[in-house]
Amino acid sequence: MSNHLLSEDNDNNEDSVQTVAARASAARRTTWVSVGVNLVLTCVQIVVGVYAKSQALIADGIHSMSDLVADGVVLFASYHSQKDADHDHPYGHQRFETAASLVLGLLLLGVGVGMLWSALHKLQSPESVQQVHVIALWVAGATLVAKELLFRYMLRVAKLVRSSMLVANAWHARSDAASSLVVGVGIVGNLAGNPIWDPIAALVVGLMVTKMGWSFAWSALHDLMDRAADAQDVDAIRQTLVQTPGVSGVHDVRTRKMGDMVVVDVHLEVDATLTVEAGHAIAVLARQRVMQHHRVLNVMTHVDPWKRPTPD
Repeated sequence: MSNHLLSEDNDNNEDSVQTVAARASAARRTTWVSVGVNLVLTCVQIVVGVYAKSQALIADGIHSMSDLVADGVVLFASYHSQKDADHDHPYGHQRFETAASLVLGLLLLGVGVGMLWSALHKLQSPESVQQVHVIALWVAGATLVAKELLFRYMLRVAKLVRSSMLVANAWHARSDAASSLVVGVGIVGNLAGNPIWDPIAALVVGLMVTKMGWSFAWSALHDLMDRAADAQDVDAIRQTLVQTPGVSGVHDVRTRKMGDMVVVDVHLEVDATLTVEAGHAIAVLARQRVMQHHRVLNVMTHVDPWKRPTPD
């Protein structure tokens, strides 16, 4: 029984390796698509924004430029996160993804603050705001469509491989789509005879980007501080352990996030009359079941003796 369970555990570890490889491959594929889209949009938005005298479109172009840097961070993280565990990193390198999410958040935060500063400067001097050219509206519309399609593609792949880093990058693309919508509204207002709408749109975009950057950075920071898995995931892991044949009880279940995976420490209660070998086999089975059904990188088990209550 013990050898059979160990064989199944090895198979499960191979599945985990394949999952990590699939996640890294998806990250590279979607990120290169994002690089191509953002490169084209950055050039078009900034050039047309300068020509059309639209501060909002230029701000949106700078936002797209920040995506190019963000894409580079994702490629770097996806490369390093798939490395095998080593002497210095016995739990693997999955937290490169968490670090990448933190960098993405800080990047968005910095870009958003820069947008706010520029927009507020324009609003303080409304007489300096010029009427924009209609071509800016067409570019804003095309950007909106491109970013929304990119978001849907990236989010679909992110959910397929269950990568929080890719989800963060996908919502980064959605923030661009939302900002392009605001930019379009600002340009329409400017063309309708209200020049101040353009810097107002730039201000709104800055607020949106700043808020999203703070959210990503704060969440990633908590993960780097060994934040526990969601309560729903912990309950599901506990249920799997309790349902393992030979496990009489479970206590002291502790979890910590490791990138998109979870590390679990748990005490298992088994019949005190069993041999050490039998207790070990039950612990191996419990570990194998958890790693098979949940996004768990490793399960550290401690076997406690359990005595059946004697009737009074």
